[in-house]
Amino acid sequence: MIENKKILVTGGAGFIGSGLCEELLKTGNKVRVLDNFSTGYKHNIAEFCNNPNFELIEGDIRDFETCKKASENIDYVFHQAALGSVPRSINDPVTSTDVNIGGIVKMLKSSVENKVKRFIYASSSSVYGDSENMPKTEHIIGHPLSPYAVTKYVCEVFAQNFSRVYGIETVGLRYFNVFGRRQDPKGDYAAVIPKFVSILIEKKSPVINGDGTYSRDFTYIDNVIQANILAAIAPREKLLKDNSVCPVFNVAHGERTDLNELFHILVSNLSELCDPKISEIKAEYVENRKGDIPHSWANIEKTKELLGYKPAFDVRSGLKEACKWYVKNLK
Repeated sequence: MIENKKILVTGGAGFIGSGLCEELLKTGNKVRVLDNFSTGYKHNIAEFCNNPNFELIEGDIRDFETCKKASENIDYVFHQAALGSVPRSINDPVTSTDVNIGGIVKMLKSSVENKVKRFIYASSSSVYGDSENMPKTEHIIGHPLSPYAVTKYVCEVFAQNFSRVYGIETVGLRYFNVFGRRQDPKGDYAAVIPKFVSILIEKKSPVINGDGTYSRDFTYIDNVIQANILAAIAPREKLLKDNSVCPVFNVAHGERTDLNELFHILVSNLSELCDPKISEIKAEYVENRKGDIPHSWANIEKTKELLGYKPAFDVRSGLKEACKWYVKNLK
């Protein structure tokens, strides 16, 4: 755990960021959030606002002066702020590039100026692109299949460059399809699990792109929070064992679940937790989406060895917890 430190979480009102804030506040840290609420929500952080160790700065990571103010007197930065979603980036590559690349550069530079100890940032499994290597290992990537994937790869390049040029410690975490409490089920770019859950609770048929055989390494939020904290406290010499000045790590459980199986697990959970009639719902199948990677499966051996990562939730136990949360909070 991290104790009694000063921490900045960018995108802290988002799904992953708010989970990090919750955990960090438990151990006596002073937590500052920078968020412009473009994809995050004030209700995600409402329970923290009366905590004297919590501070909110409403602002944009594209504004350098805001980044400098937010990173002042900070020990660790957890950079979660970004515009996610492959379809969003295909529809609007300009804004995704501006936020994801421009934002991390401004945050890195302000962190250097404010002498931040370590900068932990969210990357993505999308950087593996069209690589057919399975499971995905950190040193083998392919060509990116979407503007979003390009932005996440460029974020890694910039972090590596800042480590070399300015000496700031940076650690990248390649998230694999994170899900769990507080993940937004609404909107055009909602992730598949909360979207399916909310539709099933309404007793409607969710839409599966393709024939349902595309697979993902779905990763419960608590595993991701654990990996972030481990990335912050790991000794520098251990991080650099792979001879990288800017190490990156896969964050997943290390198992594959296709969309058909995912649908059946959710139907089973929700028919038990919510309404038995949900068991009668069938999925609707449409064509594949542009930019989607067919299969995603992580090799997490490096993360286990160098960070001490021990994911506590597999996909089934994580989905059970997520379904309980949504049943309680969507009604």
